[in-house]
Amino acid sequence: MENEPRAGRPRASSRETLAEAACELFLEQGYEATSIIDITRRAGVSRSSFFNYFSSKSDVLWSGLDARIDTALAALASLGADADGPAVRAALEPIVHGLAPDPLTLALRNARAMGLEAELLADTGLRHARIASAVASVARNSGIGAIRADILGAALATALLSSLRVWAEQGAGQASLEHQFDAALRSIHDLPWG
Repeated sequence: MENEPRAGRPRASSRETLAEAACELFLEQGYEATSIIDITRRAGVSRSSFFNYFSSKSDVLWSGLDARIDTALAALASLGADADGPAVRAALEPIVHGLAPDPLTLALRNARAMGLEAELLADTGLRHARIASAVASVARNSGIGAIRADILGAALATALLSSLRVWAEQGAGQASLEHQFDAALRSIHDLPWG
């Protein structure tokens, strides 16, 4: 029948339940000791349900931020040859705007307790490289030399990811991530776009 409720958890609920279960287990037994099977058992869903939402254990932490980064990288790619510093900043700001505490912020705040320090370092490096490369590409396309473009890309990626880490470590939700990012950008003012 059309009006009968569907069996199982709603999709968003299962995703949130999996993320919550994963974070609990990371705190209880550490990241490395936690398997995907452990997470699905705790969440009360099947292993295949896990892979409907996440591609890996690490993806539980990063998927929310990765979606924001993907959107920002698409905005950067659309800037074209007339890109300038304010346009690049406007493309990056949605990554931090309105970001609510999530599994990643919990992991950043509790990295040692979760046994995630090395994992977070490696995974942050991957995001840093993606953002830095995209910004550098935009800079080169707007006529900036390769070395300066690379420096700008690295500086902006560092400002963004460092802001996120400091915000999380200080207690995400206690302060404004947008303010943290703005302060980080001011700290690199000696690297003007032009």
